Amino acid sequence: MWYLKFKRFYDFVLALLGLIILSPLYLLLVILIKVDSKGPVLFKQKRVGQYKKHFKILKFRTMKIDTPANTPTHMLENPNQWITKVGKFLRKTSLDELPQLINIIKGDMSFVGPRPALWNQYDLIKEREKYNVHSVPAGVTGKAQVSGRDQLLIPDKAKLDGDYVKEIGLWIDIKLVIKTCIVILRSDGVVEGGTGSIEENTDID
Repeated sequence: MWYLKFKRFYDFVLALLGLIILSPLYLLLVILIKVDSKGPVLFKQKRVGQYKKHFKILKFRTMKIDTPANTPTHMLENPNQWITKVGKFLRKTSLDELPQLINIIKGDMSFVGPRPALWNQYDLIKEREKYNVHSVPAGVTGKAQVSGRDQLLIPDKAKLDGDYVKEIGLWIDIKLVIKTCIVILRSDGVVEGGTGSIEENTDID
């Protein structure tokens, strides 16, 4: 698909510019994380990308170093007990995702696409196979992230990701980036421990 080649080009250019422009913010966040808690600044985790290829996603660390490894947040008992003080701010504002500019430059991810599943989220991976979701690059943000985020049930997430695969193009990417900015400012859909936390609400905007 010609658009995927164009998408890769502008992803690389914009991510590189973003990394340079935001470098002072990166430095500030690094200092805050180190002062707040022990452990590395970056958090690395194996995720499933395009063609189901595994890669290490990068985030600013928001959780304590003794948090159970390879466990989705929604599967932790009382997730808030594991999150650091600075981590709560980073997660609420989505600033913890900034290191993924490096993932984009490397070609692991795109700005927009299906949010990459944890390698052992077999239920989500299987559900996405129904919609050929892994045929496109994983994204920092996507249709599910602006349509309920942590509140969505897994089948609903996969369906939304499948809709994106059908609609993929420059205009839909621009719209999803704009919607993402609005969601972040409102902190919409952020529920620690919530993949499908409100099970009875199946209405997806």
